[in-house]
Amino acid sequence: MKNRAWWFLLPALAVMSLSAFIPLMTVINYAQYSVFPGSAPQFIGMENFADVLGDGVFLDSLRRQVLFSIEILLIEIPLGLGLALALPKKGKWVGWSLVLLGIPLLIPWNVVGIIWRVFTRSDLGAVPAIFNWIGYGAYNASLNSGDAWWTVVAMDVWHWTPLVILLCYAGLQAIPEEFYRAAKIDGASAWSTFRYVTLPKLRHSLILAVLLRFMDSFKIYAEPFQLTGGGPGNSTTLLSIYTSRKAIGGFNMGFGAAVSIIYFFLVILISWLLYTIMMNVGGGSSK
Repeated sequence: MKNRAWWFLLPALAVMSLSAFIPLMTVINYAQYSVFPGSAPQFIGMENFADVLGDGVFLDSLRRQVLFSIEILLIEIPLGLGLALALPKKGKWVGWSLVLLGIPLLIPWNVVGIIWRVFTRSDLGAVPAIFNWIGYGAYNASLNSGDAWWTVVAMDVWHWTPLVILLCYAGLQAIPEEFYRAAKIDGASAWSTFRYVTLPKLRHSLILAVLLRFMDSFKIYAEPFQLTGGGPGNSTTLLSIYTSRKAIGGFNMGFGAAVSIIYFFLVILISWLLYTIMMNVGGGSSK
């Protein structure tokens, strides 16, 4: 009966599976129909999926979404790990540091977008004032696509890097001190200690951080929608904004459902690839 704890989880898992299965089946059903409000649904099979894959706007939003997620991972994972290493390990400042770092995580997603929209206003925003001070007076997230893009990236970094820091910090605290003592006795440099002791022991924390941040960044919606609305033009129209425009704004429920199914399997596929690659890097899990 070593696995009897699972029996206590089964009711919760069953409820969660059912609550996820019914909406998924509904979306799959919608994806096979031409569904417009006020008209009878018409079965069209796989036509919606073919239309989605042939839509240039969809492919552009997908490329934009992949680029955004790659940039987020390349910035937030190293930054979060570095800040976690810089945090105090003991003392009264540990609690204060963790509480202050966790504040952005407590702010609702749509409120984050509103806050940053205020930050970037040309008349009273702090961001334009900072750029004016350093000599870049042309900053305008409403009109300049480059400014809008990097503002969305900066907003996500500000909002979610604390999660990476907390995960890495928890992993660092779990590493036994004996490993560092042994490395010091062997005369290992700081870089060698980080590479051969810290990094392998943080493998699972980093995998969790990468997967969580990838999945969250790939389905981000409220923050960029509140900040830029997907503009200027389509420069910040990520896949989630594209999907909502088609399903809700365009009243094309069947097409939107097909996009959602493709979206869903892309997240699963890329997450599995990331997990497989990270688990195999360095020859498997650390001991």
